Amino acid sequence: MNANSDALAEARRILETPLYADLGGDAEVSFEFFPPKTEKMEEQLWQSIETLAPLGPRFVSVTYGAGGSTRERTHNTVARIARETGIPAAAHLTCVAASKAEIADVANAYWEAGVRHIVALRGDPPEQGSPFVPHPQGYANAAELVAGLKQLHDFEISVAAYPETHPDAISPQADMDNLKRKIDAGATRAITQFFFSPETYFRFVDAARAAGIEAEILPGIMPVTNFNGVRKMAAMCNTDVPDWMERLFAGLDDHPGARQLIAATLAAELCRKLYAGGVRNFHFYTLNRAELSYAICHLLGLRPKDKTI
Repeated sequence: MNANSDALAEARRILETPLYADLGGDAEVSFEFFPPKTEKMEEQLWQSIETLAPLGPRFVSVTYGAGGSTRERTHNTVARIARETGIPAAAHLTCVAASKAEIADVANAYWEAGVRHIVALRGDPPEQGSPFVPHPQGYANAAELVAGLKQLHDFEISVAAYPETHPDAISPQADMDNLKRKIDAGATRAITQFFFSPETYFRFVDAARAAGIEAEILPGIMPVTNFNGVRKMAAMCNTDVPDWMERLFAGLDDHPGARQLIAATLAAELCRKLYAGGVRNFHFYTLNRAELSYAICHLLGLRPKDKTI
């Protein structure tokens, strides 16, 4: 059976059976966290990791603040994951406000801590809305950063992809050309910015394949816990937020339980449609909360494996 007939068979099964009935559990997942600022936030982060670890994630990643503002906290979080769990840990690393020598120091420290996976990004400027300006002795872009990291160590490297085009790109084609440069420089895979329509992802993957990009393109899934917050993030990264989503979340500010149910339903529906189209790997932006991501993974047929933490 070829890929198209597999997808048609899956689509037919969706129409004929309950949406999540008897999924094979053949999906694989990864999770993104951000470094905690306080002791309470650190406790919440580790509770989330403990909750999600039994699902056997391929890796978990930890973000890096604008201008390297969370460098130490990111390192401490990633190093602890690498040290105390059996989960492969990935550290975000950006070009912003750092020389090549400073980035090499950070990368070497990760390697010494047992971290073998870097999410290499150009990064956001320290001041929101200001243009990106390369450090005089730094890397000009993420493709250069990838090449530099590969010269230091044999890191596994993930990079960012923008299905709806990076806000700084002059055109979708220029953005796709930039992604190809990152892959050609040595990146293993791309992880997409979050999106809310499965067609957005499928169209982007088709365009990437047509551009000669054969690397894995992981869909980034953002369960919406705070609609206003996600709308602000979407505006910063050029993600379209459908009008119907705003209508669904309207009036729920004082009903957190209902908001959680709707958030889980929408993200799970997106994942189910991606699954029907042949996607078997998903990357969740957890915002350091486990419940929604865990629920969606359960709907996709994943069940706890041997504990890894």
